Amino acid sequence: MPHKTPLQTLQDLAKTRVDDATRKLGELIASERACEDKLQMLRQYREEYRARFLSTAKGGIDPNAWRNYSSFLLQLDEAITQQERIVDHSKHATATGQKHWTHERNRAKAFDTLSHRQHLQELQREAKQEQRLSDEHAAKHHQAQPDE
Repeated sequence: MPHKTPLQTLQDLAKTRVDDATRKLGELIASERACEDKLQMLRQYREEYRARFLSTAKGGIDPNAWRNYSSFLLQLDEAITQQERIVDHSKHATATGQKHWTHERNRAKAFDTLSHRQHLQELQREAKQEQRLSDEHAAKHHQAQPDE
C-alpha cells in the first residue's frame, strides 16, 4: 500500500468535513422546512377556526362559547408567534450551516488545488529526469560511434 503524504491526509480530512457539513446542512434544511410547514398548518388551522367562529357567531352565540372561541384564538395566535420565532431561529441555523458548508468546501478545493499542483510538479520533475537520461544515453551513444 502506497504511503500517504501529509497533503493526502489533509485532503481526506477535508473531504470528511465536507461530507459532514453536507449531511448537517441537509438536516438543517429539512428541519427548517418542517418548522415552516408547522407554521403554515397553524395559520391555516387558525383561519379555519376563525371562519367557524364567525359562522357560529352569525347564528347567535352565548357569552361562554364566545369566551371559549376567543380564548382558543388567542392561544392559536400565541402558538403562531412562537412558531414564527422557531422558524426564524431555524432559518438562522440553516444560514450558518450554509456558511460552514461553503467554508469546508472551499477548504477542500484548496487542498485539491495544492494536490493538483504538486502532481504537475512531480510530472515535470519526471519529464526532466527522463529528458536528462535520454540526453545522457544519446551522448554516450554518439561518443561510442567511431568518427568517420
